Amino acid sequence: MTRFIFITGGVVSSLGKGMASAALGALLQARGFKVRLRKLDPYLNVDPGTMSPYQHGEVYVTDDGAETDLDLGHYERFTGVAARRSDNVTTGRIYSTVIARERHGDYLGGTVQVIPHITDAIKEFIRADLSDEDFVLVEIGGTVGDIEGLPFLEAIRQMANELGHEQALFVHLTLLPYIPSAGELKTKPTQHSVKELLSVGIQPSILLCRADRPIPEAERRKIALFCNIKPERVIAALDVDTIYQVPISYHDQGFDEQVLTHFGLHATTAPRMSAWQEIVRRIRYPEGVVTIGVVGKYVSLLDSYKSLIEALTHGGIANHVKVDINWLDAEIFESEGAVHYLEGCDGILVPGGFGERGSEGKIRAAQFARQRGVPYFGICFGMQMAVIEAARSLAGMPGAGSTEFGPAQDPVVGLMTEWQRGNLVERRSDNDNLGGTMRLGAYGCNLESGSRVREIYGTDFITERHRHRYEVNIDYKERLEAVGLRFSGLSPDGNLPEIVEIPGHPWFVGVQFHPELKSKPLDPHPLFTSFIRAAIDRSRLV
Repeated sequence: MTRFIFITGGVVSSLGKGMASAALGALLQARGFKVRLRKLDPYLNVDPGTMSPYQHGEVYVTDDGAETDLDLGHYERFTGVAARRSDNVTTGRIYSTVIARERHGDYLGGTVQVIPHITDAIKEFIRADLSDEDFVLVEIGGTVGDIEGLPFLEAIRQMANELGHEQALFVHLTLLPYIPSAGELKTKPTQHSVKELLSVGIQPSILLCRADRPIPEAERRKIALFCNIKPERVIAALDVDTIYQVPISYHDQGFDEQVLTHFGLHATTAPRMSAWQEIVRRIRYPEGVVTIGVVGKYVSLLDSYKSLIEALTHGGIANHVKVDINWLDAEIFESEGAVHYLEGCDGILVPGGFGERGSEGKIRAAQFARQRGVPYFGICFGMQMAVIEAARSLAGMPGAGSTEFGPAQDPVVGLMTEWQRGNLVERRSDNDNLGGTMRLGAYGCNLESGSRVREIYGTDFITERHRHRYEVNIDYKERLEAVGLRFSGLSPDGNLPEIVEIPGHPWFVGVQFHPELKSKPLDPHPLFTSFIRAAIDRSRLV
């Protein structure tokens, strides 16, 4: 029997519903249950693929090529369960589906309404593509009270009523602000948030109360009384020094125990938390520190690089060191002499991005790393800029560039209009819509024998997740390899360069894919582990 846990949030946004969902999933998994996590997003975009990183943060890409909310990254990192297209839906996608059915005549001439047609489509999504999961955790984006979220709240209210107490549970995350002048935590925002939820027919069974200090027993009882729940189900969601402490903290507060009690499940053993405790220990007590300079164009909103930040942390955990990230705006390197900002870095990473802004700065960062022997990791756009730099500086092609920015004398990077995906050929053109038209999802890559990446991965064939429109032009392979740039990873058909590296350099690797999307604290990505190890070696030399 599959049980559904619906997680909502109130008072303010950014309280951590995604983290709470991921942590609870990890706890239930640690008790031996099979879990799946899903996100309902109320915004009208079909997906976040065309949204600015400043608006939405990172776009998380799944193996099956879906562009999704960054919370799905938390779900994967904490549970190891690979997310799918069916795990994230938006208002835009729901309405598109319903309108398409109406145009097709599926509603037999009936009036199409929010209730029941939109809410039925939402419920259909929640139940779709499941097998034998014990628990499905469904996070509802936004904040209770938002007009955009009302159809989703109505849908989960209906669904809980249909399933009954034995198969449905509501968890509500709220804020307990501390007022210094009063010297106490205030419960009124939580009371009002629950009242707002009750107004749409939902009575939460468990409250997660975000607070920066322990909740006194009197306040806990007060919340329980006014919100009509048991005191033991008022769970303190305390601030922690690392997100990987969250499952431990929630377990200590009895969160997972109360969930199981609600469903009449009585676990005979406690979850094994030793792996999470070891991760936290390594984060709190590192054996050293390395500094990684990240040269990006969205550095004013770090959620744009959420998976990247975590993957670097995982590389540090694997090597027992703390990773200090020095965030550097790529545009500052477009002025002469600005490369001195990289002087103190043990490694340089240039992440993905779109558009010409900051591109010359990224090229200069790659040049600095190549010439100074600093470990360099170029991801997607960062690989392309490294290839352009090599073409200009080493291969005698001063006009080398990317057609993403306009015509180039030597189009070392260009728009690929056709590629192989399994047994299918995918085609694109300049006139295609922007949304969902990139090379998205998992693609295979053959690794060259004797290459650095073959040694790092320990295998000849890998699959990694992609999100891009432009590719390094294979026609320049021979000219670039003649001056020292090795194409060490190619697509199975040999037409698309996936990985480049510089033999003899301490560590210089560029990849067309996004390895950060598959890194997990319990299973760090090998490229990040190797990159951080190279940064450690450099820190010992300087």
